[in-house]
Amino acid sequence: MALQEQLDGLRQAGPRAATFLGEVWSELKKVHWPSRKETYSATIVVVVVTMIVALYLGSVDFALAWLLRLMVG
Repeated sequence: MALQEQLDGLRQAGPRAATFLGEVWSELKKVHWPSRKETYSATIVVVVVTMIVALYLGSVDFALAWLLRLMVG
C-alpha cells in the first residue's frame, strides 16, 4: 500500500469515527432503560431461578454419587 493511500485512510478516520459515535448516541436514545422497580423484580427472578437450578443440580449430583457408591462399594 502506498504512503499516500495510508495518509488518505487516516484522514478519513476522524469523520468516520464522528459519524459512528453520532449513530451510537442516536441508538442509545432509543433504548428502554428499566426502572428501579423493574430491575429489582428481574434481579429477584434471576436469584430464585438460580437457587432452584442449583438445588436441582445438587440433588442430582448427590443421588448419582450415592448410587455410584452403592454400585462400587
